[in-house]
This record gives sequence, C-alpha cells and structure tokens, in this order.
Amino acid sequence: MEYFLLLIGFTLLIFSGRLLIKSSVSVARRLNLSSFVIGLTIVAIGTSAPELLVSLTGAVKGYTDVAVYNVVGSNISNVLLVLAIAAMILPIPVKTRTVWFDGSIMLLFSLMVWLFVLDLRFSAREGILIFFLLVLYILASLYRSQRESGHVERTAVGPISERAGRQAAVFGDVRASAPGMKIRAAVLGVIAASGGLALGAHLLVDNAVIVARQFGLSERIISVSLIAVGTSIPELTTSVIAAFRKETDISIGNIIGSNIFNIGLVLGITAMVKPMAVNPLILSFDIFWFAGVAILLIVIVNLPPKSILSRWKGLSMLSVYLIYLYFILN
Repeated sequence: MEYFLLLIGFTLLIFSGRLLIKSSVSVARRLNLSSFVIGLTIVAIGTSAPELLVSLTGAVKGYTDVAVYNVVGSNISNVLLVLAIAAMILPIPVKTRTVWFDGSIMLLFSLMVWLFVLDLRFSAREGILIFFLLVLYILASLYRSQRESGHVERTAVGPISERAGRQAAVFGDVRASAPGMKIRAAVLGVIAASGGLALGAHLLVDNAVIVARQFGLSERIISVSLIAVGTSIPELTTSVIAAFRKETDISIGNIIGSNIFNIGLVLGITAMVKPMAVNPLILSFDIFWFAGVAILLIVIVNLPPKSILSRWKGLSMLSVYLIYLYFILN
C-alpha cells in the first residue's frame, strides 16, 4: 500500500504544481502583471513548490534529513541528471557570461549553506539571511533585464526570467493562460493546487520513510535519491521537452535558477518555520557534492568546445551522477 501511496504523492505534487502555476498566472494576468514579473515570481515559486512542501513537511514531522537532503539531492540531480539528459538529446548553446555570473551566485549560495551547517544546525536567522539574499538576487535580475532590454517584458535574460519561457512550453503560454480561466475558477484552482501539494508532500514524505526503513535505508539516502529526483521531475520534464523542441538555450537558466531558488526559497523558508538539526554526514560527504556541482558546471561549460554543452559533456555529467549514487548507496 505504501508504494501506491508514494506514487499518489508524486502524482499529486506534479499535477498540483502544474495547476498552481496555471491558476496563479491567470490571477496575475487579471491583475495586469507583466510576463517578466509573473515568470520571476509566480512561475519560479510554483516550480519550487514541490521541494518547498516536501522540505516543510519533513521538518515539521521531525524528518530533518528529508527536509535538508531533498534540496541537496535535488540540486545535484538537476545538474548531473536533468541537464545531462537534455544535453545528450541535443547539444545546448551556452551564454558563457550568464553561466559565469549566475553560476557563481549558485556557488555562493551553496558555500553559504556549507558555512551555516558547520555547527550541524540550520537556524531561523540563517534562513532569514539566505532568503533575503534571494530577494536581492531577484531584484538584481530585474535590474539586469531592464538595463539590457529597456523594459521588464523581456523574458530571455537571466536564469530566473528564462524560467517563464521554458515553463510556457509545458504549462501553457503566460499570455494565453489568463483568458482560459475565469477569476473564480483561477482562485479555486490556486486553493485546490495548494491542498494537493500539501497532501502530496504528506503522502510522499511519510511513505518514502516507510519504504526506506523496509529496505534498511536511511532517511538521508531515500531523500537524496528517490525524493530528490521526484521533486526534480518538473525540471526534468521541461528540460527534455525544451531539448526535443530545440529550445535548448533555456536549459542552463532553468537549472541554475531552480538551484538558487531551492536554496534561498526552500531551505530559507523551511529554516524560518522550523530550525533544523543537520546529519553529521553532510560535512564529510554531501556538502562537497552540493557545492561541487556548481563548480563542475562552470568548468565543464568552459571546456572545448566552449559556448556549447555537447553530448559528451552531458554523458560525462551523467557518469558523475552514477558515481555519486554508487557512493551514497554503498
């Protein structure tokens, strides 16, 4: 039964996240918000909702390994699995300047988490600080977009704004979504999606812990592998669809933006709601991979041929991910 409930939890997270974005975008359109602002806020938060609800649920229920390692595993799988598969389907053009700047921001956020957990705790003050830095990063992205395009409607500058474009491929065009839902239906959709996310997170966390214990696995292992990959399904789906549609230029921004939001939004809010004790293993193993994927992404993008994430680079990243799974399972 727990396997069935686990599947139901995953399904609820995926479809509730999709409904939340469509309904929220409809409400935002009725309020005459711009596409850029919608992508920067509603779409970004909506795609991070599965990780946020899973981490919050884990923290509140006392499964702190689930709360922390959901983000750790998700960030690792986003780069080494999701981006790797997209690159293997079709080589990805890369804007080196964007990767250097925003990849460095992702690395900075990762190193800050490393610093915060040195005392094996993630406190409310640390959550507030990293969430505040996320807000600054969002404002900086807005400023960069305005400076480069002259208005906030441009949706192809920077990783967060790129999220609006790539989400349109899966969740429906931002501009076209509003007329499709009346305001009452959209509000009810937001409420239903929020409930679905909460229920899905509850089912996923509880039953994933049960399955882990049946196989003699720890919460850490199940969180950094099964749960992390499950909550990365929206990123995997959109990146693969983008690759097949030859919209590969959005894949790098998708992953970097997702990882930054996972740290600043998910870990930040979770720590503010429920300060967390951290598994000591994070300092001897996991944190090196957590920060290392940001460094690896910057390095591998600058290997020949530059300005493109080729199939062999994607295969190399996938191989590193398999090595990572081997180490955590043994």
